[in-house]
Amino acid sequence: MRTASIDIGTNTIRLLISEQTSHGVFKKIYISRAITRLGEGFSENKRLLNSNTMEKSLDALCNFSKVIKEYNVSKIRAVATSVVRESENGQEFVSHAADKAGLKVEVISGEEEARLTVLGVLKSIDTNTADCIIFDIGGGSTEYIYINNSKIVNLTSINLGVVHLTEKFLKNELESKEEITQLSQHIQQILKRELQSFDINKKKDLILIATAGTPTTLAAIELKLKEYNPELVNNFVLTEDTVLSTINKLIQIPRKERANTIGLEKGREDIIIPGALILVETLRIFSLNKVIVSDGGVLEGIAYSQT
Repeated sequence: MRTASIDIGTNTIRLLISEQTSHGVFKKIYISRAITRLGEGFSENKRLLNSNTMEKSLDALCNFSKVIKEYNVSKIRAVATSVVRESENGQEFVSHAADKAGLKVEVISGEEEARLTVLGVLKSIDTNTADCIIFDIGGGSTEYIYINNSKIVNLTSINLGVVHLTEKFLKNELESKEEITQLSQHIQQILKRELQSFDINKKKDLILIATAGTPTTLAAIELKLKEYNPELVNNFVLTEDTVLSTINKLIQIPRKERANTIGLEKGREDIIIPGALILVETLRIFSLNKVIVSDGGVLEGIAYSQT
């Protein structure tokens, strides 16, 4: 049976066509992505999706719809997360997706997003401990999920998204040290406040697993991948030192030139910095110095939820 899964995020829209064999093996048949910045300009004061990014995102969905028809899939599940969920005109986008792309888009809750993230990550990575924290650094928010023996014990969605943070704190072509310091302090303050319920610092075997575009891109940069390779990225270990080193190198390069960095996907030239800072501050908040990268996340969770 073939299924199509679509993850509509604040920064990126992704498509996965997968197949479950008669032996229950999950195979990825086709995968594609489009950076559309659907959440561009979205803020607490202006909770609206703008017409230009909506149109760009709908074009991407129309293209995905054509691909889906070519692959003759049995089931389709398209979900929208943070920015569509929070926007005042999110239902307008959902209606346009049905009319123009022929896709029924499901706006999911933060809890369902976390459940799908866990499903996608734990199917992708083998953990050697009962205790882990999975965090998904998104364009509009970052989700944290505490897992004990593969069960969700605690979860929260925090208003730290790389698109929103870039627009608020990093407005120049070349980020200044003052901007970086201010953003780091902001992330640190938010995490300290919002993660108080994650009172698990005494867990000796606790591990961190990061998913979504930020950690996979940082891994690709570290691996110097000219072409993205999920098999090399999945299970790659990032340390605080390597991430800080990457940040220090990138902030010395203007954004237009930054796109030439090996491993850095075009369209992430600006948002990679706040994403990397979220990762660093997360390590510090849990007093850990390394994190495992998962190529699997919400998108794969959507796929597994259909099997």
